[in-house]
Amino acid sequence: MKGLLFICLLMFSPIWPLGQNPLPGDPFLIVNKKTNKMAYIENGDIQKVYTVATGKTEHLTPVGTFTVTVKAINPYYRKKNIPGGSPQNPLGSRWIGFDALGTDGRIYGIHGTNAPSSIGQYITNGCVRLRNDEVEELFERIPLGTKVLIVNEKDRSFEELGAKFGAIKKG
Repeated sequence: MKGLLFICLLMFSPIWPLGQNPLPGDPFLIVNKKTNKMAYIENGDIQKVYTVATGKTEHLTPVGTFTVTVKAINPYYRKKNIPGGSPQNPLGSRWIGFDALGTDGRIYGIHGTNAPSSIGQYITNGCVRLRNDEVEELFERIPLGTKVLIVNEKDRSFEELGAKFGAIKKG
């Protein structure tokens, strides 16, 4: 009984790794499918904006707030049985998986690519694609539990969205 109480208290505490986020200063990602851009926010400021590739159709890359649950170096591509590190692997050198649509972080993710010319296009089956050097840089900075906001916004800036979701300092 004490163990169950401890777990419940831990889940609602600010130190729970998959709990509420962002806390002030926490990393936060915003992907805008309309522009195929992604903002990396940390310490209340936009640190970098990346060009990304997103879904072939508007509905393939899900919209919402998700949590990073899986990270992998040289991920294995299960769909076509391609080992990690292979030049034929479309996932590139890193996988940052998030829990979209009730999945466990192994279906939807932010990942590298073996086709860098695809960046900026609407070409994926639902993931967010980055150049390998950029996903490697991001991989080092994004801990498990990081929130990923995916929007399809024409009018609101990353600054406005970040402020609305508590990732950017207002004022």
